[in-house]
Amino acid sequence: MGEATVRTAEGRTAPLPPTEESVERPSRDRRVLAGLRSPRRPRLWFEVLLIAVSYWTYSLVRNAVPEQRAAALRNADWIWQAERSLHIAVEQTVNHAVNSVTWLIVGMNYYYATLHFVLTIGVLVWLYRWHPGRYAAARLILFATTGVALLGYYLYPLAPPRLMSGGDFIDTVVVHHTWGSMASGNLADMSNQYAAMPSMHIGWSTWCGITIALLARVVWVRVLGLLYPVATLVVIVATANHFWLDAVGGLLCLAFGFGLSYAWYRAFPHRLARHVAASTRR
Repeated sequence: MGEATVRTAEGRTAPLPPTEESVERPSRDRRVLAGLRSPRRPRLWFEVLLIAVSYWTYSLVRNAVPEQRAAALRNADWIWQAERSLHIAVEQTVNHAVNSVTWLIVGMNYYYATLHFVLTIGVLVWLYRWHPGRYAAARLILFATTGVALLGYYLYPLAPPRLMSGGDFIDTVVVHHTWGSMASGNLADMSNQYAAMPSMHIGWSTWCGITIALLARVVWVRVLGLLYPVATLVVIVATANHFWLDAVGGLLCLAFGFGLSYAWYRAFPHRLARHVAASTRR
């Protein structure tokens, strides 16, 4: 159908003037979009349900990815040889050195098993309680980071160093009989052992660290926030659960999460208002 026209006194045709409805529709659409992109006060029941369902879905999808053992071991060999060719293969040295100090490696095993979840949930709770205006944007970063990581697990199966044949890496959980990884010891059958790339220990810990460093008021808390992903990198390498290049993959996923959040909210979380305006809540 053509555009509606009207004949003028001179005999020419001209488009009809816009109606009130056609003028208001784009305006309403923009207001609706602006409302969706504006931070809102998070609701506790919704957030708890969302986090629970999201983590369950993440675990289900991650563990449902076919365990392509042959491909995962080939990829691990390729990464290890590439790192050795570039003289950046430090994982085995760190693994053996830290394993010689029993109390240290046992502590790292428990660090690997617990802080990954405890601190991430803790930061979410902290944001919800004291930075509600920034919560949704920060949460979107975390969820987008985790979501894109699933593609990595599917497209690039990768065995951790401790499962490499002939790699001479030590599975510290098995050797020291500690509960330190869902992918080691008695719990190995419950998790996909070939989902090492990217490392969400690094993706989540760096999200926590950046969030704490930018929003905490106490200087020493900010410093601890920045040190947290550094310590996590040492732990994942020392326990032979990841190559350090897996950490690079985790950082790339986090960068995607930050980009998506910025595109939607038009600002990074720390640039948004700490509290939600009353008009926005209504």
